[in-house]
Amino acid sequence: MRIIWFRVRAALVGRGRDAGMSTSEYAMGTIAACAFAAVLYKVVTSEVVATALQSTIGKALDVPF
Repeated sequence: MRIIWFRVRAALVGRGRDAGMSTSEYAMGTIAACAFAAVLYKVVTSEVVATALQSTIGKALDVPF
């Protein structure tokens, strides 16, 4: 029981130092997520990926049962 108490106390003591992200950290995270989404959108909508998906789906539909 004593070990559990020390773990709970250690977890609670460190809490007050860094309560969360600041506004600038949220802004940077949002910008990074938007940039990643834009790159992913460009990759998924590219002609190469569209051709590969059409080829894969076509092969899957042409499989004899």
